[in-house]
Amino acid sequence: MIMLKKDLITRHPLGVQVDETDIISTGEFGAVLSRAGVGKTALLVQLALNAMLRNRNVLHISMNDPVDKITLWYEELFKHLAERHAVEDASKLFESLLPHRFIMTFRVDTFSVPKLRERLADLTGQDIFHPYMLIVDGLKFDDSARESLEDLKKLAEEQSLLAWFSVHTHRHEETSPDNMPVPFLYVEDLFDVAIQLQPTGTDIRIKPLKWLSQVEADLSPLVLDASSMLIK
Repeated sequence: MIMLKKDLITRHPLGVQVDETDIISTGEFGAVLSRAGVGKTALLVQLALNAMLRNRNVLHISMNDPVDKITLWYEELFKHLAERHAVEDASKLFESLLPHRFIMTFRVDTFSVPKLRERLADLTGQDIFHPYMLIVDGLKFDDSARESLEDLKKLAEEQSLLAWFSVHTHRHEETSPDNMPVPFLYVEDLFDVAIQLQPTGTDIRIKPLKWLSQVEADLSPLVLDASSMLIK
């Protein structure tokens, strides 16, 4: 089982060499930006799977989809990943990863950081689950987003968490001179990494908007395969 895991984590999903950590460090934020239906959740789930393969606990927070739909994302993407790498006994390996994942859902209009703190305290206080990575899928990046993000930043720093967010953009949205969607500019300073998904024919290009300069060149050629939604 250990060798199977090593086969799947020799490189990070984004093609970046990492030393048993993630691209971002604890207390830091990463963002995946795109229009609806382009692949934000698929990319976030692949980041989560990579962490789980490294025995890191992932708390997946969804404000759009129920638990069963999020579960299906993990199952389907892992299935495609295992097929690509010809992994034997893939179902057994997947089962071994599940203790490293906890899915939490909120209605987007009722989400608040105090509520998240309370539910997280229940998990950790009872020694049920201690997350290392947060996946926050569906948070509204509107006028009220900055306050929530600042509170989430404090939470991440206090509890040594790193967090990846999906950011919903729109087709005709205004952008800055460096192609950053204008609504995201108001919170960009809170993020250490931001990448954008752009449909190009049969693939979806993964474009760095804000990145670590030493690895940006490695990221630029990557795309999501529109059929499997795997990074290639």
